[in-house]
Amino acid sequence: MRREKSCGAAIYAVQKGQVLWLVEHMHGGHVSLCKGHMEAGETEHDTARREIKEETALSVEFLDGFRRTIRYSPYPDCTKLVVFFLARAESMDTRVQQEEVSFVQWLPFDAAAAALTYEDDRRVLAAARDWLEQAQRDI
Repeated sequence: MRREKSCGAAIYAVQKGQVLWLVEHMHGGHVSLCKGHMEAGETEHDTARREIKEETALSVEFLDGFRRTIRYSPYPDCTKLVVFFLARAESMDTRVQQEEVSFVQWLPFDAAAAALTYEDDRRVLAAARDWLEQAQRDI
């Protein structure tokens, strides 16, 4: 059985007091959170940061304490682990990686969750929103 690992993030920005979440419309036709394959020698955060930069041109800050994983089989005889972090974008100005990403959108939570193709991504996004809301209450 082949094993793969990817890392990414639920990415948010605040605009006029509203939290907006980034979703990626991929050339394959699905909508997802930003993620990509881990390369040799990288940490999970290194991979997530590199993939975010490559796919969106965004610089982000990871929020300590949030880490969620999903596991699925992208094809027979392969198990894939995806690690997601929570990241705040330093700006909302994006430039997509044209080889993989058709376009990105910044959306309020409900619209972002509805746009995502896979339930696992919706669960990660909901956990990120809940974690962020709790962290803001604790400040």
